[in-house]
Amino acid sequence: MRSTLWQTLIFLGMALSLTLALGLTPAFADSDRLANRTQGPPPGSEQPADYRLGSGDHVKVTVFGQQDLTGDYAIDGTGRLAFPLIGAIDASGMTAHDLEKAIGTKLSPDFIRNPHVSVQIMSYRPFYIVGEVKTPGSYAFVSGMTVINAVALAGGFTYRAREDDFYVTHMGQDGKRVRTEASPDSRIEPGDVITVRERYF
Repeated sequence: MRSTLWQTLIFLGMALSLTLALGLTPAFADSDRLANRTQGPPPGSEQPADYRLGSGDHVKVTVFGQQDLTGDYAIDGTGRLAFPLIGAIDASGMTAHDLEKAIGTKLSPDFIRNPHVSVQIMSYRPFYIVGEVKTPGSYAFVSGMTVINAVALAGGFTYRAREDDFYVTHMGQDGKRVRTEASPDSRIEPGDVITVRERYF
């Protein structure tokens, strides 16, 4: 019995060594990787650090050691975030890091000494698509979305649409709206307005 057990262990060890030597991945490692992929990254982790907040974004603000202040907050239509104790903050145009500093500065020293504040983006403001699509309107933004993904969400093109030529209007860093030409593979950002143009007969 003991001999059979040792033979089994030796066989398994040889099989694992051969698998690694050939550059293959053991099955248990695949299952771990699949589990991680299923869970996905935490909200906001794929967005660049210079992402500018705007109306419709939702964030989680954590003030360490202050459970009553920690929670989910929305940036309203005026670009402001209402926060306990300190009132409204003009969050539009800020990065998450900017908002952390703004909240920390207002909390200290009158309310909390040396507050430690963390801001995580939980969901993004919608994008808009207008023009020659079947269902124009606003749609939830997903990281990595392209113009053609947006068209698909809007029900596809109408028969009058140009299918390879678009306008995308977005907010510039100076707070002004900027319109650029785009292709089907162009990436879009939260708050962008996509215009599907009409073709000429």
